[in-house]
Amino acid sequence: MIYTKEVELMCPVHQGVHHGAAPIPEQAEWVKVKNVEDISGLTHGVGWCAPQQGACKITLNVKEGIIQECLVETLGCSGMTHSAAMASEILPGLTVMEALNTDLVCDAINTAMRELFLQIVYGRSQSAFSEDGLPIGAGLEDLGKGLRSQVGTMYGTLKKGPRYLEMAEGYVTGIALDEDDEIIGYQYVNFGKMMDFMKNGDDAATAYDKAKGQYGRVADAVKIVDPRKE
Repeated sequence: MIYTKEVELMCPVHQGVHHGAAPIPEQAEWVKVKNVEDISGLTHGVGWCAPQQGACKITLNVKEGIIQECLVETLGCSGMTHSAAMASEILPGLTVMEALNTDLVCDAINTAMRELFLQIVYGRSQSAFSEDGLPIGAGLEDLGKGLRSQVGTMYGTLKKGPRYLEMAEGYVTGIALDEDDEIIGYQYVNFGKMMDFMKNGDDAATAYDKAKGQYGRVADAVKIVDPRKE
């Protein structure tokens, strides 16, 4: 340790009372985090790339400082999906400190990891007050049945108005309009369920019909518009 001459010439003054780290909530316990292995929790976070052209959401399940589970979801450039594939291989088994200082390839994924790190070390995890935390596999619950990301895609113009393209329920196949041409509901097909039906032996047409659904006052619609054609 090297000290400047000014510090060397200072007289020593006792620091006084010091209680250490403030406790943070972790898995229904109050923990004074001093080392990486003191950190546990499941949490989510979102990151973005430098030009803000893409975003990433990561879900991590950390037990005693080690990442046991990760879910990486991306939206933006095509390269992000390949980076996400690499991140899903890299993250499990790392400590949260290692993950923070590991090149996860995509800028948005790295930023998401930074945001998650801040949440975890400050005791803002989703499982902060859950006894023993959440089991490994809880990250998949974000996806629901069919294990497909829940995304929303909407498009609108001043001249022609809004178009619902994809909702959390699935791919929008029709927009229900009333007599004033205002949206009162929509029809959709859940691709995750459709694929499950096909894997279980249904033909494509049957699986498509079984995976269809609707939301809102579709029965009261004056007309149904295909959002991708009309």
